[in-house]
Amino acid sequence: VEAVRDETGLPLHFHTHDTSGISAATVLAAIEAGADAVDGAVDSMSGLTSQPNLNSIVAVVAATERDPGVDQEALRALSHYWHMVRRLYAAFESDVRAGTADIYRHAMPGGQYTNLREQARALGIEHRWPEISDAYALVNEMLGDIIKVTPTSKVVGDMALYMVTRGLGVKEVMDPGRDLDFPESVVGLLRGDLGQPFGGFPEDLQKKALKGSQPLTGRPGEALRPFDFDQARSTLSAKLRRRVSETELSSWSLYPKVFEDYARHRQEYGEVGALPTPVFFYGMQESDEVEVEIERGKTLVIRYLATSEPDEQGQRRVFFELNGQPRSVYVADQALASAASKRAKAEEGNDSQVGSPMPGAVVAVNVKSGQLVKRGHPMFTIEAMKMQTVLRADRDGTIAEVYVEPGAQVHARDLLAVFE
Repeated sequence: VEAVRDETGLPLHFHTHDTSGISAATVLAAIEAGADAVDGAVDSMSGLTSQPNLNSIVAVVAATERDPGVDQEALRALSHYWHMVRRLYAAFESDVRAGTADIYRHAMPGGQYTNLREQARALGIEHRWPEISDAYALVNEMLGDIIKVTPTSKVVGDMALYMVTRGLGVKEVMDPGRDLDFPESVVGLLRGDLGQPFGGFPEDLQKKALKGSQPLTGRPGEALRPFDFDQARSTLSAKLRRRVSETELSSWSLYPKVFEDYARHRQEYGEVGALPTPVFFYGMQESDEVEVEIERGKTLVIRYLATSEPDEQGQRRVFFELNGQPRSVYVADQALASAASKRAKAEEGNDSQVGSPMPGAVVAVNVKSGQLVKRGHPMFTIEAMKMQTVLRADRDGTIAEVYVEPGAQVHARDLLAVFE
């Protein structure tokens, strides 16, 4: 610690997650060594893939020369509050029950550990978590043992899932004679979109992923043109058909797709933030009653009564009371709609059929019926849990039929297109 401070002249802040289960010891060692700042999480939010227990750390160093002077009563009050909040989000907790020494092998950051398990669950392969952990360690070495923090840690995770779902090992990935459609995040990393690692990327892997395109050699930001906020405001206002706030403009400029999904949700459902959290996440039971304040001094009293059986169109009639007055609305049963729209599967061994490599949403369709494509032409972009994969044509040919449109939800091996 002293050597780092002497070399840089900067204060040293130590940060870690507690996936191993003993990271508080590391924090205490950093304090003893003279770290200027450390961080943790309050009692009720600490441990495992979160940070070590801050309440305990503060209690241990209290009345020593490293006492930070933090009010322990205030920490306890915060912990009690977040304990109650956390119960409302219990359904979204990661299924991590204990610390693991495996973290010292695959070096997966705590936040990535949680996110990757959620991605694996969405892809239907969470039961193969040991294989995913093994693949993560292999990918990390294959990429040159890069520094793993958002977003580089996500790239390693995307590639690990890609390899597990396709039954690939390092040998198959590195085989120069085997053409692969790498996840877009991996292509971007090896192109230099996130910067240059010390010593550069492994050349053989970089050449294979980029398929002939040239990588960046400097800092990515140096090639960016100045951002035109006036033009962006005009574009976003046209999309939303209203004036936009500075916050909305900033959000869309940084994360256009995420913000547009949010804006569509708001347009369809209104300000759902006014709903109590349990109602938003879990819905209401028969005879439940809630109060919803839609603006200062204006509160709606809603009581849920019953829901009918679905009709032939898959619509259910929902009965409720609004401020004591009986009301009803028809709502499409999404479960019935999804069951009715099952897609044909691509046949095993049929090279003329293009199937989805994973469940997800079709982000882009770049082919149409009758189109002549060359090998390597991007056909579809599939996104699952923020991981995008571009499916490219594995041969020259003419597209006979395309079976999906942008926005469609697909499952693994769902038929996307057929070559003549």
